[in-house]
Amino acid sequence: MRKPIRVLIVEDSLVVRELLKHIIGSDPRFEIVAAVDSAEKCLELLDSAAPDIISLDIRLPGMNGLDATLQIMARRPTPIVVVAAQVDDDELNIAMNALRAGALSVVEKPVGVTNSAFETMAAKLCTQLAIMSQVKVVRQGIDRGLRFGPPEIPSPQIPLRASTRYAMLGIAASTGGPQALIQLLTGLGADFPLPILLVQHITASFLEGFVSWLSASTPFKASIAENDELPLAGHIYLAPVDKHFGLLHGRLAQMDGGPVCNQRPSGTVLFASMARELGRSGLGVILTGMGSDGSDGLYEMYKAGAYTIGEDSSTCVVYGMPAAAAKLGALREALPLPAIAPRLRNLAVGGGES
Repeated sequence: MRKPIRVLIVEDSLVVRELLKHIIGSDPRFEIVAAVDSAEKCLELLDSAAPDIISLDIRLPGMNGLDATLQIMARRPTPIVVVAAQVDDDELNIAMNALRAGALSVVEKPVGVTNSAFETMAAKLCTQLAIMSQVKVVRQGIDRGLRFGPPEIPSPQIPLRASTRYAMLGIAASTGGPQALIQLLTGLGADFPLPILLVQHITASFLEGFVSWLSASTPFKASIAENDELPLAGHIYLAPVDKHFGLLHGRLAQMDGGPVCNQRPSGTVLFASMARELGRSGLGVILTGMGSDGSDGLYEMYKAGAYTIGEDSSTCVVYGMPAAAAKLGALREALPLPAIAPRLRNLAVGGGES
């Protein structure tokens, strides 16, 4: 019989803490080893409780969720799922920076048992805890000078120019995506000459805050795509809540339709539209994430002659989406995360394809 997954709950509200204990404790996959009301108590118990996964609130008395994440990842690296309410800008910023510091995902706090959405939200929380408990996390030092504002990008000696071949970059990511995206987008540099279209699977209530966070944390301006908008270099365009998006006659288009690979928006829908519209002029990248979303669309890009890259298993938080793309034969290259941005910069100026 498989050993239960050991969960440490950190939540300052007694009502919510009891609700989380009820949800997690009712699932036979889990054993609650502790439920505490502060990050300080969590850290005190970290070694003795030896949790497999931590459910972490963001706004706590004393140390907040970001500082707690930094301490946990430095002392005893443990998978962390941030459990947050529909948050204001400040709380959302803390949650997103916790992802950047090592937390694996952000999910909504479940509502009360009488709410119609309770079962769905509870199931999503338990699924995330179960999957993330299997992720191998590594020790990270606490950088007291850690910057979460716009990154400083060294100017290249030769300014980039738009490639005569490539016109646009599409990216799809899911679990582990926010921290991967920061590294990738920062590495591209402010002078990257192509528009960037992005599908990141994220809880709908966090989307607007995520867009603002990308604008503050990368060299690019991020926004939700508008119908008939002309994509421009220096911009990241994301799908609106619960809609697909892609290209139509060279412009951005919101698209209706059911979920694809259980996702709406879907990376496959985006990539398939790029295959139709751009052919050999598209660049497609699939990053860390559960499931297979994006793989079929990336294969369409590959067949159309586009250049397609998947994140290598050595750096993926969850090697799901890139693995599905690799299995289909949709990748021209599989690269570890730090190598993807330099490769894209090389391709963007032409002559980078071997």
